[in-house]
Amino acid sequence: MPEENRGTTTLPTPEKTGYGPVFAVREFRAVFLAHALSLLGVVVSEIALTVLVYGLTGSPLLSALVFALGFLPYLVGGTLLSGVADRFPPRRVLVVCDLVCAGCAALMALPATPVAALLVLRCVIAAVSPVFSGTRMATLTDILGDGDLFVLGRSLLRIVSQSAVLVGFGLGGVLLTVVSPRGALAVTLGTFLASALLLRLGTRRRPARAGGGALVRYSVSGARQVLADRRIRALLLLLWVPPMFVVAPEALAAAYADEAGVGTAWIGLLMCAMPVGTIAGELYAGAALSPAARSRIVLPLAGAGLLPLLLYPFHPGLGWILLVLVLAGSAGAYTLGLDRWFVDAVPEELRGRAMTVHTAGLMTIQGVGMALAGAAAEFWAVSTVVGGVGVLGTVCCVLLAVEVRRTGGAGEAEGKGAAEWPGKGPGRRPGKALEKGANIDTRDGADHDMTGR
Repeated sequence: MPEENRGTTTLPTPEKTGYGPVFAVREFRAVFLAHALSLLGVVVSEIALTVLVYGLTGSPLLSALVFALGFLPYLVGGTLLSGVADRFPPRRVLVVCDLVCAGCAALMALPATPVAALLVLRCVIAAVSPVFSGTRMATLTDILGDGDLFVLGRSLLRIVSQSAVLVGFGLGGVLLTVVSPRGALAVTLGTFLASALLLRLGTRRRPARAGGGALVRYSVSGARQVLADRRIRALLLLLWVPPMFVVAPEALAAAYADEAGVGTAWIGLLMCAMPVGTIAGELYAGAALSPAARSRIVLPLAGAGLLPLLLYPFHPGLGWILLVLVLAGSAGAYTLGLDRWFVDAVPEELRGRAMTVHTAGLMTIQGVGMALAGAAAEFWAVSTVVGGVGVLGTVCCVLLAVEVRRTGGAGEAEGKGAAEWPGKGPGRRPGKALEKGANIDTRDGADHDMTGR
C-alpha cells in the first residue's frame, strides 16, 4: 500500500453498544495485543529493576527511584518530543519506540551494566513512553474512526492498563522466583520485540499528519496551541485533575494500614480495590451504556467521584474503606464520554501532539499527586489527608466541570461535534479556531488528558 494512502479501516457499524464491534476490526486486535505485551514488559522491568538496584546497592532510595523515574521524564518527552507523533508516519513511530525500549532492556540485562546506567536507561524508556502512547491514541482514530468505536477502543486499552496493576506485579514476583532480575529483563526485551512485530505486520502504513521545521520548536508550538485553546485546555484538565487526587489513597496505602494497625496483607487489598472499581466502571459504561448515556454521566461522575473519600476521617472498618476505594475507582468511567469530546475538539493535524501532551500531563500530575499526598501525611494523619483530598479534589473537579460545561461539552452527546449545545444556541465545532488559524482563545463571547503505555 502506498505511503500516501491513509488507509482508514472500513469499520463495522454497531447496532448496539458493547466491545464486540471493536474487536471485529483487525488492526485494533493487533494494537490491543501489542499494548498488552509492551505493558507487560514495562511492569516486569519495573519489578526486576527495583530488585536488581536494591540488590546491587542496598539502598531503598535508589530502588525507589526506579518507580519515580517512570514519572519524571514524561513531562520532558511529552513536551519536547510530542511533534514526533504528527511529523512521522505513525506505524514507524510506534515500531521505533518499541525497538528503542527493547534496546534499553537489552542493555539493562547485561551483567556489566552499572546502576547509574540502569537508571538512565529507565529514564529513556519513560521519555519514549508518552510519544508511543500519544501516537497510538491518535492512530486509533484512523483505525476506529473518531466516534463510539474509538471511545470503546480507548476504554479497552485502559482496562488492560488497570488489569496490569492487579496481575502484573504478581506475575513479575513469580517470574523472579524462577529467573534472576537480569533474566526477567531479557523477558522484557522479548515483549517489546513482539509488540514491535505485531504493530509492523498488523497495522497499515499511514502518512504523517503534518510536519515541517525543527522538531523541538514544532513540538513546543503544538503543546502551546493545545493549552492555549480554552475548550481543549478545560477538557485536558478534567482528564488530569481527578486522577491527581484519586491516587492519594493508593500512595498512602502502606501508611494507612500501619495507622489502622492491620497486617501487610491489607496493603495489597487497599492497592487493588481502586483498580477493581475502575475496571468494573469501564466495563459497565462501555458494554451497557449508549454513547448518549456515557456523555450524560461525564460531568456528574467527574464532579462527584472523589466524594467517597470523605468517609476516611470517620475511621470506618476496613471493609467500608475497600468499598470507598471501589466506588472512587468506578467513577473513572467518566473518561469514556470525555475521550469523545476531546477527540472532537482537537483538529486532526494537531491530534498526535495533543494526545502526547495528554499522556505526559496525566502521568506527571499523578506523580505530583502522590508526592503531595506523601508530604501532607508527614504532618497529618493519613485518614485526615485522604479526607482533605476528597474535599479539595471535589471543589476543583466541580469547578472544572462547570468550565467544560461553559465551553460546550455537556451537549456533545453521541459525537455531534458541531451540534447545538443546550442553552447556548448553535455552536461551532470545538477547536475550529485552531483549524482556521484564528485567535487561539476559543471564547465565544458569552462565556468567560498508572503507567502511560
